[in-house]
Amino acid sequence: MKLEPIILSLLDTDLYKFNMDQVIFHKHTDLCGEYYFRCRSEGIVFTQEMFEEINAQIDHLCTLTFTKDELDYLRSIRFIKNDYVEFLRLWRPIRDYVETSLDADGRLHIVVRGPLFSAMQFEIYLLEIVNEVYFRLQYDYAELRVSAQEKLDEKIRDFQHGKYAFRFAEFGCRRRLSREWQEEMVRRLTTETSNCVGTSNVYLAKKFGIKPIGTYAHEYVQMYQGIDSIPLAYTNHYAMEDWYNEYKGDNGTALTDTITTDLFLLDFNRSMVNNFTGVRHDSGDPFEWGEKMIAHYKRYDADPMTKLLLFSDSLDFDKAQALYDHFHDRIKVSFGIGTFCSNDTFAEPLNIVIKLQTVNGRAVAKLSDTPGKAMCRDAEYLEYLKRSVAFRLNREKE
Repeated sequence: MKLEPIILSLLDTDLYKFNMDQVIFHKHTDLCGEYYFRCRSEGIVFTQEMFEEINAQIDHLCTLTFTKDELDYLRSIRFIKNDYVEFLRLWRPIRDYVETSLDADGRLHIVVRGPLFSAMQFEIYLLEIVNEVYFRLQYDYAELRVSAQEKLDEKIRDFQHGKYAFRFAEFGCRRRLSREWQEEMVRRLTTETSNCVGTSNVYLAKKFGIKPIGTYAHEYVQMYQGIDSIPLAYTNHYAMEDWYNEYKGDNGTALTDTITTDLFLLDFNRSMVNNFTGVRHDSGDPFEWGEKMIAHYKRYDADPMTKLLLFSDSLDFDKAQALYDHFHDRIKVSFGIGTFCSNDTFAEPLNIVIKLQTVNGRAVAKLSDTPGKAMCRDAEYLEYLKRSVAFRLNREKE
């Protein structure tokens, strides 16, 4: 079964890929990286047919370039700079950077190697390809589509009838059922409710005239672990400093948990509290995290009602409403909701990721606030990073 092309535009990715890439383009073009695919779901088998289709889709992806219309749209985003857009005019995905294999047990392996400014762009495209190929070939897609439609109808009714009062952005690219379903879902959520304020998908933001939303991901902080001159426990400091110098307070939501939120807060000083408009949660107990962030803002005399908590960790609408009820009268609150929007059917969604694992030949890692979410191919380095974090936390504790 040969599928139609899945990726039709290089804008069909998350906004934060361009945000992070612009910083790399301006400050860190010497960095090279390796990204590894991992399926966290148990018992998933990729067939030879799936493997061949995934490779064919990657081949197609690597024929694409940005159109003039797409480049003009990127220029219209206030914090995307013209020299970076001109770089994108020349850029294209390079097939030689991507290696794929399928082992005898049906485990899919993907590695992306190359200059970080180029290799990092593959993540979302590859996850979109893998996910759609798997669900189209593993199931009756028409039945999945009916199931997704029924569930979306119910969600929209719940917003229209007042069950849910929060506002959110759609963050569903990486685990979407399909390109055409994400497009339909975003169109309906943004036209039939007043609660969906935008999407991370730049192509859909352009198509529907809605706000593209996103700042940076764990890989952005991780890449500083590969820079020899930066102490491991201070990577948040250098990452935020570069981010502020690039964006001058615009595009300013900081991700807290790459090497634990407790360590992040040591670098989230008065200057950074003022420079960033808010913070994003992606692991650990969200209620405890939110209380910790409110207390931190108050410590620096920042009015929490001028700051944003953005929750984005495996949310459904009930979890988001509970968090909204708990926090909304004390601090601004918003949500990034992904899989529950873009791949909610009768079938269990895949838990697939592609993570940065080395920079300039050195291992890098994400710790997060949930131990099970840590990912590193070098166990010795992971323990060293944990010790570095613990040492600084112990030395600087009040």
